[in-house]
Amino acid sequence: MRVGLVCPYSFDAPGGVQFHIRDLAERLIELGHPTSVLAPAEEDTELPPYVESVGGAVPVRYNGSVARLAFGPVVAARAGRWLAAGEFDVVHIHEPFAPSVGLISLRLAEVPVVATFHSAQERSRALQLAYPLVRPGLERISARIAVSEDARRTAVEHLGGDAVIIPNGVNTRTFAQAPVHPPWQGRPEAPTIAFLGRLDEPRKGLPVLLGAVAAVRAQYPGARFLVAGRGDLDAALRPWGEHASAVEGLGGISDAEKASLLASADVYVAPQTGGESFGIVLVEAMSAGTTVVASDLNAFRRVLDDGASGFLFTTADSASLAHTICRALGDPAESRARRAHARSAVVRFDWDEVAARILDVYAMVTPQQSAPRRPLLGRFFGRQG
Repeated sequence: MRVGLVCPYSFDAPGGVQFHIRDLAERLIELGHPTSVLAPAEEDTELPPYVESVGGAVPVRYNGSVARLAFGPVVAARAGRWLAAGEFDVVHIHEPFAPSVGLISLRLAEVPVVATFHSAQERSRALQLAYPLVRPGLERISARIAVSEDARRTAVEHLGGDAVIIPNGVNTRTFAQAPVHPPWQGRPEAPTIAFLGRLDEPRKGLPVLLGAVAAVRAQYPGARFLVAGRGDLDAALRPWGEHASAVEGLGGISDAEKASLLASADVYVAPQTGGESFGIVLVEAMSAGTTVVASDLNAFRRVLDDGASGFLFTTADSASLAHTICRALGDPAESRARRAHARSAVVRFDWDEVAARILDVYAMVTPQQSAPRRPLLGRFFGRQG
């Protein structure tokens, strides 16, 4: 089966959706399915051989953050050529109604389209405003996937219909086998607490974590907070005085370094305040054997089985976070029990399971024979081929 994957977000600034598409593409290729990815990316971006760029992207506020999206006639022309050359059996578009190349590809595709919805919002003003424009595209979607119940609900409430839930995939063995990095390891009197996320995006929750530092250090004076992610950490630390010295910035780190960080830290903290539909980093931390402490967002609750696989604290409450970190550190037996549950729970998120379920969806929508296709660009611009 020949598969075309479409990513709306630029590969210049990778995030959860890009990682999901990258890993799915690589797993499909391993399984013998020729796969190509279409995505925005600047000309000098180093891309895997299976990724084709539609050109650079522009920053747009979308889904509570700033996304780099690509749209316009040049993007349409490149998407059309990619679709024609690929001769795909199925085109799988992620976030198909983001104002980017996915929406264009949905309009152009002549083969069955599978759509995956990643985002979760109670009310999406962008989708509400765009609905009259995207409504015709709904009929072109043969099957819908949502990565979580929250993402499914968002899609259903804004677009109607329904979607099958298939979670984000994780290469669980990569994290389970990650080597420990001694400088990131803690000791009983000096534990290490890790954070991963963009530092300049408020919903990732860094201020919530920083607000917990003083209370944690009151019980564990040697505690170290390892912060990995792009952004200005010095600016974020200025209000915290002497406690800022306990926070160590690691900057942007590689995938291998991320796995090692999670395998080394005593606790991984996910202090996000909203806008999360899944929480893939929680699964990565669970796979690495790290004790997880996460805000009690619905999406995180589901990943952590309501706390059986990790500790939950009150969202956006630094005092609750500090108390929960100290509880996790102070009760090794309870932490071990939750890590043990997590090790068994992550199986359902492994790419072996996830890719098989996605392939089942492809098989369901793929016809035995395709009808003759009209010229793609002519159809996009309203001309008959």
